[in-house]
Amino acid sequence: MRVVLTGAGICSAAGHSLAEVATFLAGSSSPFVSSEAFGLPGYAVCPVSSPDADGLGTDDAAARLRAWRRRACVQRGGRFALAAALRAVSHAGFSSACPLPPETPVLAALGPMLDAAGEPGLFPLRQADAHSVGEPADAAAPGLAALWLLRWLPNTTCAALNQLLGLHGEALTVNAACASATQALGQAFRRIATGETERLLVMAGDSRLSAHGLLGYAKARALCRRDAADASRGPRPFAPDGDGFAPGEGGAAFVLESLAAARARGAAVLAEVLGYGASCDGGSLTAPESSGRYAEIAVRAALKQAGLTPESIDWIAAHGTGTPLNDPVEAALLARLFGNGPAVLALKSWLGHTSAACGALELACVLACREAGFMPPIRDAKTFLRSDVRFVRTAAPFSGPAGLVESFGFGGQNAALVLRLGEPEA
Repeated sequence: MRVVLTGAGICSAAGHSLAEVATFLAGSSSPFVSSEAFGLPGYAVCPVSSPDADGLGTDDAAARLRAWRRRACVQRGGRFALAAALRAVSHAGFSSACPLPPETPVLAALGPMLDAAGEPGLFPLRQADAHSVGEPADAAAPGLAALWLLRWLPNTTCAALNQLLGLHGEALTVNAACASATQALGQAFRRIATGETERLLVMAGDSRLSAHGLLGYAKARALCRRDAADASRGPRPFAPDGDGFAPGEGGAAFVLESLAAARARGAAVLAEVLGYGASCDGGSLTAPESSGRYAEIAVRAALKQAGLTPESIDWIAAHGTGTPLNDPVEAALLARLFGNGPAVLALKSWLGHTSAACGALELACVLACREAGFMPPIRDAKTFLRSDVRFVRTAAPFSGPAGLVESFGFGGQNAALVLRLGEPEA
């Protein structure tokens, strides 16, 4: 079966709708700020909002989440995913009058719980808390929140969305590091293409903006160093002087359907998913395999399933982290497979690295740019690692419809998704 996207939602530093995102990416404002506000100075980060704000936006989806009494049980990245999912469902044309069928499966891509450093119940368990076990919640010692562990469980966000939307189909959480969202989209594509289900909701969310989360990356020397006065300059993907990535946060979600199901209900189509590939380096737990040969396997598999050649691709949403280890490997892969053909976007220069959510967030940005008819340049990079790859250096008209999303994560997780934007061809 042919598989299409009929709804998209986003919760990001660039905006909370595709129109807001397009306006932001067409401008020159920087989303990057000093990491000092998050407890560890010396780096650039890309928050959806300040540490003491929820960042959910101002629409009905945000209001619904704020009114939900269990929202504190969901980690910060999960709440971004929930807001995006509610927006995607509405964008696809479903509402309380015409809800998603209750058997609709949900696939979620979520990062580890790193946003609660210092919260009660984490480090360490106090004697007063231990004595409160078994007591009524209102009599418990004030340090330990009831059911604090829900924020650590991978499936909590999926369970929350099913509660909010009244869904009872399969609820599955994918965690494959920075490839998580693209792998979730690929798994959704496969399930619809093989006739397992005619509709599926995919959501992704993550936040690594906490003192403990930032400290781990800083110790690994993976972050771009910026003092407070220079923090508005973010990472420099594919630049020779790229010195690391800037952690971000956010969420994105999509409704995927069979083309027949979408047409039966008269839904507008945002894009058709044509192919998916995944692989694993099976080497370092952090660094990519230096030749990029296993990442290439994932890209070639997606192209093969799509029935396309590298020459057929018009645009690529590259992984492009800005790190000295990742970018040269990916740039060499792009040159080897595609050369100067497709326009190469590096959206982490606008959003920061949103980790488990990055593939979904960057795809949502591509949809926004396609609708607005332009491609944003790679921010802050003056020169590039290679001249035989067509990196987007200045704002330009959007290339043709066929494109590729690449996501390469810790543990050597590789995923690639091929799409054709707009209404599907006959």
